[in-house]
Amino acid sequence: MRNMRWIVILLCFLAISVNYVDRANLAVAAPQIQKALSIGPAQMGLILSGFFWTYALMQLPFGWFVDRVGARIALPLAVGWWSLFTALTASVSSAAAMFGCRLMLGVGEAGAYPSCAKLVSQWFKPAQRAFATSIFDSGSRVGSALSIPIVALIIGTLGWEASFVITGAVGFVWVLGWFLIYRNPSRGDLTGEPDAVLPPQTVPTQKVTWLSLFKHRTTWGMMLGFFCLNFAIYFFITWFPSYLVQTRGFSLKSLGTLGMIPALFAIPSGWLGGFVSDALYRRGWSLTAARKTCIVGAMLLSSIITLCAFTSDVYLMLAFFAIAYGSLSFAGASIWALPGDVAPTRDHVASLGGIQNFASNLAGIVITTFTGMMVSMTHGSFTIPLCVAGGFCCLGAFSYLVIVKRIEPFSMGGDSDALAESHAHSPV
Repeated sequence: MRNMRWIVILLCFLAISVNYVDRANLAVAAPQIQKALSIGPAQMGLILSGFFWTYALMQLPFGWFVDRVGARIALPLAVGWWSLFTALTASVSSAAAMFGCRLMLGVGEAGAYPSCAKLVSQWFKPAQRAFATSIFDSGSRVGSALSIPIVALIIGTLGWEASFVITGAVGFVWVLGWFLIYRNPSRGDLTGEPDAVLPPQTVPTQKVTWLSLFKHRTTWGMMLGFFCLNFAIYFFITWFPSYLVQTRGFSLKSLGTLGMIPALFAIPSGWLGGFVSDALYRRGWSLTAARKTCIVGAMLLSSIITLCAFTSDVYLMLAFFAIAYGSLSFAGASIWALPGDVAPTRDHVASLGGIQNFASNLAGIVITTFTGMMVSMTHGSFTIPLCVAGGFCCLGAFSYLVIVKRIEPFSMGGDSDALAESHAHSPV
């Protein structure tokens, strides 16, 4: 049980990796699917956005569901559901059917991040959460990076249909492994450990309801800020492969090599973001200063994504994309630690995670549809979407700096978002 916490994080990392391979494989296969099914860029933009409609909407009930039944049941249920509809995508023969499979994929994948945030809050103390979060969250970059060469190889060898069957099957293997390996914290004696899993739970002065979480300014700041981050980050997951092929002239081979650079750079950047955030807190910074410094600084730097539209040098373009993606990942580690940091009780961590992820994934709907429309209207140009993405990065930094208040458990007794600061850490 002493080592189980890191095994849990490894399992979460693998689940998120599979999650992102399954959501990104359509983006990699998009050029081939467009030719096979005679789909235009605007229609493909709508299909790419289909996943985000249900993924965003289902964050709200799924977060509540995770808090009620526990992540031990909710996470494998989610993985099994999305794996089924990933595999079924291979059988479609029309744009409408593919859109339907993407809607169902979003339903299942909605349970992944709330479940993982819940697990981190159960197994790790605040001073360890950002780094633990950075590990499972890096699965999104690993999945995005692996999806390009793996799916490209499968498509080139077996066809685009096989890419969905194979990646869907991997998810069912994960579900089997989860039930064989995972044990709940209560099943082992962790009370004698020097780094016991959780401090005493805060007891709210009033009954905490799901709707009451929306009364707090910090909740809305987290929603807006995460929306802005995902507006930029979902460009990499949806339109980035098409951008490299259609605008930069990449072949399928170069897409599977050079196209991996931004996602590969983002993996250690996320780990570094979690490490720095926790290290600042352990060195005496307030949790507010530690989390906000990492989030705001990184989001400002990520606005460099706009410069990708104004350079003709391929390698400089890839460098700008890598810095942007890396900065977004650096910020993401602290962002996904926030639900555990500010939730009024342990029973509301997944709910709060689902709320912020609901807002963030509305950006997936906007960026996919908006980019498709702009590419059609400007005859293949991605300049406007990349400029808008940079602007949203700056807006996100403002939201976390100004709208989000102190990073500490919500006080449910009134309008204040703050409880007394921990005696162990003074505000900076």
